[in-house]
Amino acid sequence: QAQLVESGGGTVQAGDSLTLSCGVSRYTYIGRSMGWFRQAPGKKREAVACFYTDGGPTYYADSVKGRFTISLDNANNTLLLQMNSLKPEDSAMYYCAVSGTIDRWVGPRGDVYDYWGQGTQVTVSS
Repeated sequence: QAQLVESGGGTVQAGDSLTLSCGVSRYTYIGRSMGWFRQAPGKKREAVACFYTDGGPTYYADSVKGRFTISLDNANNTLLLQMNSLKPEDSAMYYCAVSGTIDRWVGPRGDVYDYWGQGTQVTVSS
């Protein structure tokens, strides 16, 4: 079972930026889909941004397009989520995930990602 460890969450004001990080073993993500998901209290989990590590499509939720950027730091085996122009509605627990047993692009379907981190809280005040 792979271990994913998120960090970088916190409490910020609207308009601020944050960068979330997710450390993951290199063998875990080669040729896999990776993504960031979030869940706010009382709401369903939603995909924020996902991509395939061998190239190809990148998915962004409409609500974050133009503000968030997902990327992979190969040198440090770290998945990143740069979040700019944060809004109160971005407040949620953020999770990174890898499609560990599926070696292809799986898109934003959270139910097919089988490796998950413990989450990092992001709170944006107005």
